[in-house]
Amino acid sequence: MPLQDSVALHRDVFSDSRVGEKIAGMARSKVADFARQLAFAALQISAFWALNSAGVWLVKRMVLPIPGNLVGMMTLYALLALGIVKLAWFETAGSFLIRHLAFFFVPITVGLMNAGYLLAARGLAILLILAVSAAVGILLAGWVSQVLLRKSPRTGDGM
Repeated sequence: MPLQDSVALHRDVFSDSRVGEKIAGMARSKVADFARQLAFAALQISAFWALNSAGVWLVKRMVLPIPGNLVGMMTLYALLALGIVKLAWFETAGSFLIRHLAFFFVPITVGLMNAGYLLAARGLAILLILAVSAAVGILLAGWVSQVLLRKSPRTGDGM
């Protein structure tokens, strides 16, 4: 097709008002989909916050020796395990929070900078505790996986 015919064809297509209306309709549809997804994610984050607040309230009310946010996480796990809530109800917000997880460590880092005297005085002990606890965690995870692999039936597919 010669270039002049191609230009004429494009001029005819884009001068048709139905095409413009269709493009505008698609744009409105995408904006509506985005707004719907944003509202759904806000609702999911609100549910995370509500579970966390309920855990904090429960710990204060019952004077439990564990952090309230841990109680909130255990509550969410129990609700998921019992099938009361579905994982899909939390996936959008959960994916967003995991993707931006590093951002949530900024306040901790700033706090460590303000507590430099503590690191100077006890830094070696803190480093030793971190190294030993990491080694114990790695060894324990390896041991558990070895035990589970021995107990699983062999299927012949490399597992």
